[in-house]
Amino acid sequence: MKKYILIIIFFSVLALSTAVFNSKFQKLDEGKSSDYQKIRMVLTTSGNNMGINTLTAKKFAEMVKKESGGNVIIDVYDNDQLAGGNAIKGVGMLVNGSIDIAVYTSGTFSALNPKMSTVTLPWTFDNYKEAREIIDESGSAYYEKLLAEQGLLYLGSVHNGFRQISNNRNPVSKPEDLKGMKIRILNNEGYKLFFQSFDAVPMYMGRGEMEKFLQQGDIDGHDMSIFQTLTNKSNKREKYITIWNYAYENYIFVMNTKTFAQLEPETQELLYKKAKEACEWGRDLLERNEQDIKKKLIKNGVIIKELSPEELEPFKQKAQPLINKLKEKYGEEACLAFGIK
Repeated sequence: MKKYILIIIFFSVLALSTAVFNSKFQKLDEGKSSDYQKIRMVLTTSGNNMGINTLTAKKFAEMVKKESGGNVIIDVYDNDQLAGGNAIKGVGMLVNGSIDIAVYTSGTFSALNPKMSTVTLPWTFDNYKEAREIIDESGSAYYEKLLAEQGLLYLGSVHNGFRQISNNRNPVSKPEDLKGMKIRILNNEGYKLFFQSFDAVPMYMGRGEMEKFLQQGDIDGHDMSIFQTLTNKSNKREKYITIWNYAYENYIFVMNTKTFAQLEPETQELLYKKAKEACEWGRDLLERNEQDIKKKLIKNGVIIKELSPEELEPFKQKAQPLINKLKEKYGEEACLAFGIK
């Protein structure tokens, strides 16, 4: 608990030490044109310009601009440009209002509350359809509750995809194949403990570092979705991919509540509506493209192994003690919100 209190204190200090960007939230005209006020806001993402979070954010901005007749403008900054490449700092800037809207993984928001990572428990969902339905039916309400405690507003969820493992050392088809493998992971305690349960060596680093470490041979591979594997071009240095859907991950659209409260009701409704539409667009895009991406990866010489239910069973059995431990940590309410029994 002390750890997370310190994080909140850090964010409060950040509000005093970080210079507020000019025109993050500015009324361009006190009057109204058509049904919408003239306003300009800032949105940040952690992905590059081809990442699903950035593509969806840009679609959102495009939809909002079109619907408002050009009155409501959202400037999208990728690669955490506004936070110096640091997503945790970006979350802090969202909390203090320096950034208006952010699109980060739910795991990134676990810096505010570890229960935000509940959805990433191993093998929570069987497929994208199930993920969509459960998140929209009960998961979104849970996100709303946790984020509201931090002065933030949940707007929508888009797939980041099911996480797979790629490497340049050896194929992975049984738990023993992971032993000693140095794997780049996101800064997520659950992911770290998951790979450690297979005697692998999980290592947190940014995407820029990952490319360098792969090239130098300092890591063997990474865990990412198929979509990310292609857009990050890491397949040029990795030979093997195992499809095992071990964790579902999503990006969520989150807005500073105070900023939202300054908007006129018509603009608030517009942002809600277009965020949902953009997230559906992004989900469809990722699902539609994954099969084509697999074909491209195979064409590029990548060997893809898709584990059968029987082949997955030893992995699930080995990870079960960890899954039970994490379920206890997150609690019954969090688990029920995402259909975890």
